[in-house]
Amino acid sequence: MERLLIFALVGLAAQAVDGSLGMAYGVTSSTLLVATGVAPAVASASVHLAEVGTTLASGFSHWKLGNVDWKVVAKIAIPGGIGAFAGATVLSGLSTESATPWVAGLLLLLGLYIIARFVFGKPPVFIPGRRPGLGLLAPLGLFGGFIDATGGGGWGPVTTPTLISSGTLHPRKVIGSVSTAEFVTTVAASVGFLLGLGGEALDWRVIAGLLAGGVIAAPLAAYLVKHLSLPLLGGLVGSIILITNGRTLLQSFDAESVPAYGVLFAIAAVVVVVAVRNVRSKDAAASEPETEPANL
Repeated sequence: MERLLIFALVGLAAQAVDGSLGMAYGVTSSTLLVATGVAPAVASASVHLAEVGTTLASGFSHWKLGNVDWKVVAKIAIPGGIGAFAGATVLSGLSTESATPWVAGLLLLLGLYIIARFVFGKPPVFIPGRRPGLGLLAPLGLFGGFIDATGGGGWGPVTTPTLISSGTLHPRKVIGSVSTAEFVTTVAASVGFLLGLGGEALDWRVIAGLLAGGVIAAPLAAYLVKHLSLPLLGGLVGSIILITNGRTLLQSFDAESVPAYGVLFAIAAVVVVVAVRNVRSKDAAASEPETEPANL
């Protein structure tokens, strides 16, 4: 029961992050699972099986709120499913020893991407009346699905920022459409893992905990988007991913040392400080009263 509660809290935290950033459920939950000793393939499989429920709930919510562009969903979901199935098949065939540094390195890169996007990145410019075409959506879905399955997460970090930065679709529609399409990639990855690993290799307490926590947190997404600072949340999440996966890589290559850990924590501290300053600068700019021009 205690273990189930821990995984439920992991799912709750991951879905809260995903609801705020439009990404990072898989990255956050996979990072925490691998850090607790769960094998990379099992962690990714568990996350994707749990996401079948959370993405369905998320997609339904976005559809009800009018956040879904179904033409975009159709063009990105099918390639995403193909890529996810292929990624799950590849990861299922790797040994735990060889998969651990690969997954940790991939998650580390995704964590750095989240930091760069939400802490140091500039807000994208949206051009109304445009929609991304198949030439962008098909390869993006294929790549995002493959990375998502092999890394235990990555669909959101790959697809959401790319589509938002393209300026071809409103950010609200991007998050809603990507979240809805993720249901297809999640089902495809889950099928791939079940065929490659078999149900006996999975810990259903992990899956049940992640699913329960994620479903509970899903309705809180709107509140988090409205009230939490994205730069600060992105900085905190990215820092956690950086530290946990950096530790895994150091252990994998027998390179653990006090200076190495000091570098990891120093980088994380800098990221958080920059995020806090960004939030304070934004709040200060918003609180400055507008000055009216003097009457001549």
